[in-house]
Amino acid sequence: MEKGYIQVYTGPGKGKTTAALGQALRAVGHDMEVCIVYFYKMPEKWDYKGFSLLENLGVEIHGFAKKHPDFFESIGGGKARKETLRGLEMIEKIFDEKSFDMIILDEVIIAVRDGYIEEKELLGLLDKKPEETELVLTGRGATESLKQRADLVSDIRETKHHFNKGVERRKGIEY
Repeated sequence: MEKGYIQVYTGPGKGKTTAALGQALRAVGHDMEVCIVYFYKMPEKWDYKGFSLLENLGVEIHGFAKKHPDFFESIGGGKARKETLRGLEMIEKIFDEKSFDMIILDEVIIAVRDGYIEEKELLGLLDKKPEETELVLTGRGATESLKQRADLVSDIRETKHHFNKGVERRKGIEY
């Protein structure tokens, strides 16, 4: 690609990661190189088949702060801050050393929302994005500055959800 854009999937509704993984699948289908860096996911516990399937298709995947944000809140935010900063360092290294057509930063917006990454740190990272790389960011609570900076913003809102009727997460649908 000559120019890669910045996409943001945010809002309180379900489907932000799903949308980003759909972007990854589409890109891989067009022989593009894709990398996913995720925060606050526990793939070994929640069995994220989407990640392992994409990895089998050649997508490079890295995870940081691999527990739910509530866990870090309960033990104090220092460890989450260190982990998310390690993630930012990894992303900068990827920008410098590897050539990806698309990089997905899954739940990075939550790290900003919860104060583990400062907004200016994330915006500074966006300044370092290679021109030709498509960058996709997900997570609830995107700041106005981030929304202004992005080229595409999808604010995903829940109108109706079966969780509100007591339905638990379903294998193959929510994870």
